[in-house]
Amino acid sequence: MSKTADTVLPDPSRWKALAFIALAQLMVVLDATIVNIALPSAQTDLGISDGNKQWVITAYALAFGGLLLFGGRIADLWGRKRAFVVGLIGFALASALGGAAQNEAMMYGSRALQGVFGALLAPAALSLLAVMFTDAKERAKAFGIYGAIAGGGGAVGLILGGFLTEYLNWRWTFFVNIPFAVVAAVGAYLVIREPSGSRNRSPLDIPGVVLSTSGLVALVYGFTRAESAGWSDGLTVFMFIASAVLLAAFVLVESRVESPLLPLRVLLERNRGGVYLSLGLAIIGMFGLFLFLTYYLQIVKGYSPVKTGFAFLPMIVGMITGSTQIGTRLMTRVPPRLLMGPGFLVAATGMLLLTQLDLDTSYAAVILPGQLLLGLGMGTAFMPAMSLATHGIEPRDAGVASAMVNTSQQVGGAIGTALLNTIAASATTAYIADHASRAADPRLLELQAMVNGFSSAIWWAVGILVVASAIAFVLIDTGRPGTGTGPTGEASETGVEDEIRIPVVAH
Repeated sequence: MSKTADTVLPDPSRWKALAFIALAQLMVVLDATIVNIALPSAQTDLGISDGNKQWVITAYALAFGGLLLFGGRIADLWGRKRAFVVGLIGFALASALGGAAQNEAMMYGSRALQGVFGALLAPAALSLLAVMFTDAKERAKAFGIYGAIAGGGGAVGLILGGFLTEYLNWRWTFFVNIPFAVVAAVGAYLVIREPSGSRNRSPLDIPGVVLSTSGLVALVYGFTRAESAGWSDGLTVFMFIASAVLLAAFVLVESRVESPLLPLRVLLERNRGGVYLSLGLAIIGMFGLFLFLTYYLQIVKGYSPVKTGFAFLPMIVGMITGSTQIGTRLMTRVPPRLLMGPGFLVAATGMLLLTQLDLDTSYAAVILPGQLLLGLGMGTAFMPAMSLATHGIEPRDAGVASAMVNTSQQVGGAIGTALLNTIAASATTAYIADHASRAADPRLLELQAMVNGFSSAIWWAVGILVVASAIAFVLIDTGRPGTGTGPTGEASETGVEDEIRIPVVAH
């Protein structure tokens, strides 16, 4: 096929489109953490029991994590712009319902609806970037901005959640999504021009939808339940077994049907597979740290919600710097593995500093530099990971490839929260048992045990980040964008043509 036939002029409004896509991504990421700060107040107002409070988080996680692949396929079928706008409108309505909740049923229902529309919105946003930015340097900048928001938005949510909860009302942590969604939806409708011929109009794979959704829901619920009921709980074990059977059946179905929900070519290409696996592992460590540091700063150090949010600023600064300055500037000069592998190692170094937490740990000497290194490393790694996850994909598969990035993060977050929290709880219990007979102050013992539990779990997070780095080094073997190098490092005949073809040719 001739170069002329394959060359597509870049969309003149692509940078305006990026602003609205980034705004939508910020809203989704903010929502993931902002509710955590507001949860105690909402629990009191709505009369939610301690046993049921986890469902405010779990209802969202189950819907979002379980439906992401389906949402990505719908985006490919409907068109990403339509899926993106519908997802934004639905998310805004669900947020309004949550802010107006009068009882726990309304709250759980609104959170599940947020998850449903988030599962449509998130893959549509990422796949729009994949099909709109095809020049290597522009793509690096676009994904740098997107990666910074994806990484730093969670910490911004802690600050905003603290302000809204402390000075207004917990309901505003839901209502604040509405202006974000309205502005992003109107802007997207007016400026986004999706490339023609990029839809996948194949029939919907219903068995794949049912098996993947139920398998992912069982997996996320299994880890969520393990956190509260324990790993040996009968229902927890059943959920893990059911998830393994359902997901195995899903893979079998996908290998045989004519139009699969998740074409195995998306998953089995070593670079994309390496991104999904290493990113999912890295998120395990990062989500656990958010949880532990929030509790440490508020309970041990006595910080207010607002002060706690501001205490996370070094991580935001690190992520933004890593994504937009280091990752973006180097992505077109070095292979992605030389950003992702070292990035995860720098993050592990920051995490290693935080294993030194104690009752009187200095924020300036330990927590600040630890967060800064963690942010720098994750920001540097996130940017090429987000770009590589959809790089070389055919436009008809862009939605489902984007959904896999979000799925690896969502499942990684669920696993990280449950796994590391369980490790921390076990270490805390063991510490109390060992020191109870010699403790003069029960309250002091409780705090020391809590911090010991956090340190033990953070050590595991360090190990997980090192494994993520090793996977990035070993599995990801593509050359730098625009060089025309293949997986073996040999030059292709097309060279720079890789940057401008639709579909984008895998390096």
